[in-house]
Amino acid sequence: MDKMQAAVLFGPNDLRIVDADIPEPKAEEVLVKVKACAICGTDPEIIAHGWPNCPPYGSYIPGHEFAGEVVALGHGVTEFKIGDRVVAEPHKGCGKCINCIRGLYTTCLNYGKIEKGHRHYGFTVNGGYAEYVAVHVNCLHRIPDTVSYEEGTIATTAGTALYGLERAGWVQPGDVVAVIGPGPIGLMAAQLAKVFGASKVILVGTRQSRLEVGKKIGADILINIKEEDLKERINEITGGVGVDLAVEASGSQAGAAQAVDITKKSGRISLIGMYKDDVKIDLNHVVQYNMTMAGGKAEGMWCIERVIPLMADGRINVKPLITHEFALKDINEAVKTFVERIGGALKVVVKP
Repeated sequence: MDKMQAAVLFGPNDLRIVDADIPEPKAEEVLVKVKACAICGTDPEIIAHGWPNCPPYGSYIPGHEFAGEVVALGHGVTEFKIGDRVVAEPHKGCGKCINCIRGLYTTCLNYGKIEKGHRHYGFTVNGGYAEYVAVHVNCLHRIPDTVSYEEGTIATTAGTALYGLERAGWVQPGDVVAVIGPGPIGLMAAQLAKVFGASKVILVGTRQSRLEVGKKIGADILINIKEEDLKERINEITGGVGVDLAVEASGSQAGAAQAVDITKKSGRISLIGMYKDDVKIDLNHVVQYNMTMAGGKAEGMWCIERVIPLMADGRINVKPLITHEFALKDINEAVKTFVERIGGALKVVVKP
């Protein structure tokens, strides 16, 4: 068999299930039989508008949050064997630029340059909305039998949350942490903050159903800003001091401003939302309050490898995030469900 079913993007909002060639793994690559691929918030944007440096329409297979089984090895591969259960991370840096050498491969200075060795699976090279995908060994992580393939698709989400916490200076034992935006990444950040010793994790949002999911996975305090004044409530919780760490995961203008407003003097702010619009914040407040503010780009610094043990032993629970599953042939319905949040959709998983 040399053909596979794949979701190929033929143009803006023109995603079709077609027969495509099964890719052949090259040197340092393995062929992964995809068992599950989750829809990320960037995927609808890609489907609607494409992506810089992406493969040509008619050959472009999106999807980057995937898990599966190794079924073939390229030349020189000794790191994996046939039958290994793996999850992929989307970013492979060039390995040559100063950022990559320092481990900052999600901000590779040769982004999009295939000839330099850079790969961004599902973005600049084909991804996981298919039965098979060829992946460089640097981007694969083994998962134990205790982690299902469906759960494995959430490793990128959890890794992104972990990287955001790390970039801002980690969670110190006893910290009061506020997470703004109870989407998948925010929910993972709230759970990880609790694992790392936060005394209180405050989850902030506007959708009560999502806030309730946060309660299931360990958030201590829920604040629905449609019903409560955020600053007043934070002052009440912290004695007027503010939170030690604010994690902004909503990607909204209001969320970024709120993060600055509720953080204490010499506190920390982690920005892990995706911002489509310009954001206005009081930078003088950041300076005068001696705050640390850092962005976290995707799942860098081997964070997926580090969250897998936490998933395996139950310290973080990703199951409540998986709300819907679809067959690959129904991918357009899956995307619609995700975008329109039908049935309270959080993470929608596509299964070839």
